[in-house]
Amino acid sequence: MSTDTTTDMRRALAAGMTGYLIWGISPLYFQTLGFASAVEIILHRVIWAVPLLMASLALSGKLRAALGVLADRRTLLTLLATSVLISINWWGFVFAVNTGHVLQASLGYYINPLMSVAVGVIILREPLGPWRIAAIALAALGVANQIITVGQVPWISLMLATTFTAYGYLRKVAAVDGRVGLLWETLFILPFAIVGLGWLQASGGGHFFETPLQAGLLMASGLITVVPLLLYTIGVRGLRLSTMGLLQFTAPSIQFAIGIMSGETFETGHMITFALIWSGVACFAWSQMRRDRKLAAVEDAG
Repeated sequence: MSTDTTTDMRRALAAGMTGYLIWGISPLYFQTLGFASAVEIILHRVIWAVPLLMASLALSGKLRAALGVLADRRTLLTLLATSVLISINWWGFVFAVNTGHVLQASLGYYINPLMSVAVGVIILREPLGPWRIAAIALAALGVANQIITVGQVPWISLMLATTFTAYGYLRKVAAVDGRVGLLWETLFILPFAIVGLGWLQASGGGHFFETPLQAGLLMASGLITVVPLLLYTIGVRGLRLSTMGLLQFTAPSIQFAIGIMSGETFETGHMITFALIWSGVACFAWSQMRRDRKLAAVEDAG
């Protein structure tokens, strides 16, 4: 492996890890926005993400590619569907953080890749294997324990995992650049965001013009949306997907720590739930590493 290749891989690893770290600590940022509702935050997130995404695409020479999506009706309809899914996911995450349910958000993003495996097997006819069967079974047991032992349906976790799994599947079908796709997703929502924020301000429910600090914090939601995505894109291009698949557990792990430090309820029943989910994640990670080794052996043989 050349020195240049090694350097590129290190940069990709640093970018990917930084992206997941930002997603991981994002609850701390959204907690500072406790003065605003989850809906208001999401509306601002959309509005301030659009110019940042357009600037990013202009600098990378991909604005024409973004306009090219207009000629593909199927892709546009797919991105319209993903815009609805990601909006619900964003709202669910912010709602979880601002109502003291960071642990449920963390659980949802642990379940997400395991749910994606199930979708891949059922819809895409991907091979399953014993380790992935174990991963899905353990995740199901974790959710069942939460319902039966804790007496709580983890609806936030399931909603986050379901919407992001569906989002990921449809984005895979759309096959467009991450930034291009996100630009169209936010553009679809932009008119509703402008009208919604206008109505909030007119009715006295908006917070943008109350203090410069609050305005700045709300505007920063665009950065929280775009920056980790850009870093993630760099990581995906320079690393194996299996490596990124393992890195993705960085974010919910940090969120889990934030939830514990915030004093959220974490009793024996919750511990069993997370233990089962973590065991499923371990099975999934082992499966990913085994497949990666086999793929590397085939490539070397070729």
